[in-house]
Amino acid sequence: MDDQKALTDNDIFMNDAGLILTEVCHICSLINPAVDLDIVRHIYQDNLKLFAGEYEGYQACNTRYHDLDHTLAVFLATARLIHGVSIHGTDFHEHDILSGLLGALFHDAGFIQTVHDTSGTGAKYTVGHEQRSIQFIQSYLPGKGFSDRFIEDCSQIIACTILSISLDQINFSTDRIRVMGQIVGTADLLAQMADRHYLEKLLFLYTEFEEAQIPGFDSELELLKKTEFFYKNQSQKRIVETLGGIAPLIKLHFRERWQVDRDFYQENIVKNIDYLKTILDTCESNYRSMLRRQ
Repeated sequence: MDDQKALTDNDIFMNDAGLILTEVCHICSLINPAVDLDIVRHIYQDNLKLFAGEYEGYQACNTRYHDLDHTLAVFLATARLIHGVSIHGTDFHEHDILSGLLGALFHDAGFIQTVHDTSGTGAKYTVGHEQRSIQFIQSYLPGKGFSDRFIEDCSQIIACTILSISLDQINFSTDRIRVMGQIVGTADLLAQMADRHYLEKLLFLYTEFEEAQIPGFDSELELLKKTEFFYKNQSQKRIVETLGGIAPLIKLHFRERWQVDRDFYQENIVKNIDYLKTILDTCESNYRSMLRRQ
């Protein structure tokens, strides 16, 4: 692609569930043609039903930060990063790729309430939602014919999205599954912070933290003020140190897939943080007036 700006944000940060699935399936074909795309499509549809409240026994997702859009963004970022890491030299087996994609799809399933859980919203499960996500796949995946080994690998990958966990605490079955855990943990952070509406969605995150009684955030404004610190001292540190520093390899995906030598995720993250600093420096008392992109 001669014009590196020909790709728009809509091409990169897709929000259409059908287009995301099509793109992920195409990426899978580039990584390893042996990947069973029929099972990917089938489980993807089940995931959509789960978030929509159409999966038996569960309500619709009612958290506005950890929602379907976020899950699908992580799913897409995971596929792209798997591709980048594979170009860099890691030979992923079909098992590895499927476990990563399914881990991404269900990493936040723990926010979904059962039909009998009528108190509050899924935000009350913010602390510990990852374990609830693991419990969900442990009950869901056996019915789809997956082995105990696969389910355990998928569980370990979801555990990598716990911000407080060290990967040394997880007994991965193979080095490739460890890398897959690093990929999904990285994609979870990249996808949310690169979102075009990340700053607006932070207001939704505050309401989730409020219900979950997460300490340290007494107002929306306080959360906004602490976001740059989170980015530099927690998110970036975890991506580089705990998750193996593989985030820049996503650029290899864009180079091969679109012939564009850019890291769209990092570019958007920097834009978001810079705009947040502008808001806090110039319009702190009326910050909501500057958050109108969604």
